[in-house]
Amino acid sequence: MSTTTLKLSPQLKKRVASLVRGTEKSAHAFMVEAIAREAERAELRRKFIEEALAADREMERTGLAYDFDDVKEYFESKLSGQRARRPRLKRWRK
Repeated sequence: MSTTTLKLSPQLKKRVASLVRGTEKSAHAFMVEAIAREAERAELRRKFIEEALAADREMERTGLAYDFDDVKEYFESKLSGQRARRPRLKRWRK
C-alpha cells in the first residue's frame, strides 16, 4: 500500500477526531472509508451519466422513446401490486 499525505484544516481534523472518539475506529480508518465511499459514489455517477447519454443518442438515432404517462402508469400499477403491461416504444419524431 502506498502512503498519501492529507493536509486537513484544524477544524476538519477536530471534527474527524470527535466522530471517531469512543469508537474502535481510528481517524485514519475513518478517512480511508470516507474516500472509498466518495470514490464509489463518483464512479456510479459517471456510469449513470454515460448510460444516460448513450440512451439519449439511441433515442435520437431511432426516433423512439417511452411516453412518460405510460411509464408512470406502469410503475404505479407495479407499486400497488397489480399486473402491468410494459410500456411500448413510440415514435416521438414525425
